[in-house]
Amino acid sequence: MTSSPIERVAVIGTGVIGASWATLFLSRGLDVTAFDVAPNTEVLLRDAISRQWPMMQKLGVSDGASIDRLTCCATLQDAVHGVQFVQESGPERLAFKQDVFAALDAATDPTAILASSTSTLRVSEFQNVCSHPDRVVLGHPFNPPHLIPLVEVAGGLATSSSAIDAAISFYAACGKRPIRLQREIRGHIANRLQAALWQEAFHLVSSGVATVSDIDDAIAHGPGLRWALLGPFLNMHLSGGSGGLAHVLAHLGPAMEAIWDDLGKASLTPECKSVVIAGLADELGRRDSAALTAERDRLLIGLLQAKAASAVA
Repeated sequence: MTSSPIERVAVIGTGVIGASWATLFLSRGLDVTAFDVAPNTEVLLRDAISRQWPMMQKLGVSDGASIDRLTCCATLQDAVHGVQFVQESGPERLAFKQDVFAALDAATDPTAILASSTSTLRVSEFQNVCSHPDRVVLGHPFNPPHLIPLVEVAGGLATSSSAIDAAISFYAACGKRPIRLQREIRGHIANRLQAALWQEAFHLVSSGVATVSDIDDAIAHGPGLRWALLGPFLNMHLSGGSGGLAHVLAHLGPAMEAIWDDLGKASLTPECKSVVIAGLADELGRRDSAALTAERDRLLIGLLQAKAASAVA
């Protein structure tokens, strides 16, 4: 893998995730090229970046950072020519990933790192179409990537350790909080944790225990506040007082296991989806989703700034 600083990045796929990646990379003072097969790609991408840029300015951008360092290209080959890092954020379809990574592999210098934002697929499932599979990595962000620090990094069966190390170093230099998976698993880490919570949330709603609004309040005004500061294990440790985690497991372990045994297994039946969608409509009321997103991001920036200034990281 290239040992020189990464200065040119290509974003392949410029939907919600790809556009957010582009904003982040531009804010770090990088030159960014972009490609997407969708119509009006350049107009939509530049509009998204323009809307997100003030948030990055509040958080702080690097010297030389500018939205003018974005170039939208007519072909994938043009977009990746001469770049040192590629961030792919296309559809979650294996056939698509295989086609696009075969094209990326053929069009890039063998030292360039090829990263995928895939949420569910494993790198091993699509790196095998490449002549240089050793430089293909997972770089899974959380939406919106320009604000949420987490990025999950992993390799496939043929990925070199140096490629994973280089990706982690690059993401960290961009202000991300990379974590390295010790082995591949479908859905990675954070999405599996979310899926476990969502399964019980859907079960509680569909079985009549709680409304959609109740579930959202239970998290947003309860454990979610602590989870935004510390992870589940550290929070559990602190709840044990001087005895810490060992005390919690000794005294509450059996009760926790009893709840695990009683957790529901939800299925997204038409009836279940109908109940949840109707419940969400009731919760939203007349609130506008775009305004809600803007307010979420405003509060998120404040939280990120507060965390950066504290010992809680």
